[in-house]
Order: sequence, then C-alpha cells, then structure tokens
Amino acid sequence: MYDLILASSSPRRRDFLNNMGLAFTIVSPEIDESPFDGEKPYDLVARLAHNKAFAVFTNYPKNVVLAADTIVVCGNEILGKPQDRDDALKMILKLSGKTHQVYTAVCIVGPQGKEEFVTVTDVTFSSFDEKLARIYVDSGESDDKSGSYALQRIAAMLIEKVNGSVSSVVGLPACQTREALERFSIFPRTVKALM
Repeated sequence: MYDLILASSSPRRRDFLNNMGLAFTIVSPEIDESPFDGEKPYDLVARLAHNKAFAVFTNYPKNVVLAADTIVVCGNEILGKPQDRDDALKMILKLSGKTHQVYTAVCIVGPQGKEEFVTVTDVTFSSFDEKLARIYVDSGESDDKSGSYALQRIAAMLIEKVNGSVSSVVGLPACQTREALERFSIFPRTVKALM
C-alpha cells in the first residue's frame, strides 16, 4: 500500500479527496505556471499537472502523487484568476450568454508508473446584465477562481447547462480520478455523506 500525496493547495481538491474517503497528505509544489508562446489550452493544462506531480514525486519517490490543474477558456482566451474585482467583473461579463470550456488535467505518478488524462467540459452561461454580474462579483466568490466563478456555489444561478464532468469544473474529475487511483491500489476507506 502506497501513501497518497495531493500536490495541490486547492481546498476544493482537498475536499473531493476527503469526501471520497481517501487518506492523503498535502505537499504544494512550486512551479512556473506561465504558458509558452502559442501553447494550446490542452497542452498547457497537461504540462502544468505533469510538472506539479513530478516536482513533488522527485522528493517523495516511494509515494503516489496526485496533481491537477484547471483552466477556463473562452474563445481563444485563457481566463485565469482575476487580479481584482474589476478584472473579475470583466471576465464574468465575457462569459454571459456564451459556452466556454473548462480543461482539467490530472497526473498521477508513483513507483509503479504514471497516468495522465485531460477532461474538457462545456459550460454555458445564461445572458445577464452588468448589475447581476456585479452583485455576483461583490459576493467575493470570484476572488481566487479561474474564470472568476465557482460553479458549485452562487455562480450556479448564472449557469444554464453543463456538458461533461461537473466535478472537473470544480477542480478534479472525481470519477475518473477514483478509477485511476484504484489502478495505483489507492482505495476509499470510508465515504462521507454530503449534507
């Protein structure tokens, strides 16, 4: 049995693993997350998850390391975390009435090898005006979120539909991750009820 390390400081990824009943420790990697010139979203998110996993695995080679990265893409533009609330408002208004993509890459590496995959989910926002967008941004929920929203919380009132993995948009494709971890002999010990 190998010990699992989550190579992420994301509270949402931590919550997913806790709710799945997995025992793990957290080690946050330090990597440069800047995109390369002309790098496609799929390639960027896959590279970042890979680099995060191996940055930690290098120091803990007897463990299984799980890393993930999520980016929001509208048209050809990557929408990262907002610099401030004005920036968040611009992003939210950019998403109004449009379908955009959320890419989440997962990299799992351990003594027995590695597994990597990327999920792409389409998220469609309803059309709304600046007043509603500002009310949402002023809630503070968008402050540290890629694309300036959290699908699982208040932003749900802005989202018309999701085509793909909802948990992937939140930060970790839970079903695919559980299946991959089982191939590394990492299994849930107990599952927690969500209230």
